[in-house]
Amino acid sequence: MIEVQNLSKTFNKVTAVADINLYLDEGESIGLLGPNGAGKSTTISMISTLLPPTKGTIKYNGKDAVKDPSELRRDLGVIPQEIALYSELSAYENMKFFGRIYGLSGKKLENKIQENLELVGLKDRQKESVDTYSGGMKRRINIAVALMHDPGILIMDEPTVGIDPQSRNYILDMIRDLNYKKGLTVLYTSHYMEEVEKLCDRVYIMDRGEIIASGTKDELKSILSNEDTVKIKVKERNDKFKDILSEQPGINRIYEEKSGYNLVIPRGEQVLGEVFDAAGKFEVEILGADIQKPTLEDVFLHLTGRKLRD
Repeated sequence: MIEVQNLSKTFNKVTAVADINLYLDEGESIGLLGPNGAGKSTTISMISTLLPPTKGTIKYNGKDAVKDPSELRRDLGVIPQEIALYSELSAYENMKFFGRIYGLSGKKLENKIQENLELVGLKDRQKESVDTYSGGMKRRINIAVALMHDPGILIMDEPTVGIDPQSRNYILDMIRDLNYKKGLTVLYTSHYMEEVEKLCDRVYIMDRGEIIASGTKDELKSILSNEDTVKIKVKERNDKFKDILSEQPGINRIYEEKSGYNLVIPRGEQVLGEVFDAAGKFEVEILGADIQKPTLEDVFLHLTGRKLRD
């Protein structure tokens, strides 16, 4: 459906996106994963034809969407990171307004409004002003608006930022159903690893304007197929304890967590003896130790040397 080749964007000599390549097949759910400032929003602004690239091509069904964006725009629903609603209007009035922009009218428009309000769980609140809504409710109406014209592709730019857990779970379940049951193609950007794990078939990991890895979740995790992660939970962290562990030959890398440390070790390596010896030496109280298989977070740490939300 969409093929991006050597796409770049430069602002005042600062390169925000550098020669990236990605594709979306029909019916896929694709994750664009990276920290704030990685270039995700700039990338989807170019793909959604809102921002012209400095160089590179975007093809939709084989046609150049940079030169002629009309076909892609007709098939595209975009949910921006910022709320894009008229706050003084009700949810119903917002949907009616945007539905008319999409060319809907009469009974077809009314039916679509009610169908989408039902989908986002806000049918009983449709006449209330949007400025009385919670952040999660506003984001759900944003999604309802983007679906008014039955797009084949939905681009979502971090749609769960700053909302309550209940609304977040509702949105994630809704997106998964739209993808699985209705075959909607989804491009989903996030810096929340667990969202991408839940929703996406394939993942592109982006950092500092570049795609640094891509593949299915299992393919990405296979980058660390020869390593395990040991999560050490401690009562209080201790720099000397961390330093002595980092010198151990059986520990490849060590990262601090709020509750302790993550030790990346070769698969099958036994390091708990050294950990408990060092803990005794520096009077570190260990509350728990757990060996885990690699996660996408571990892959990101391995590739960049920092955590996703650092």
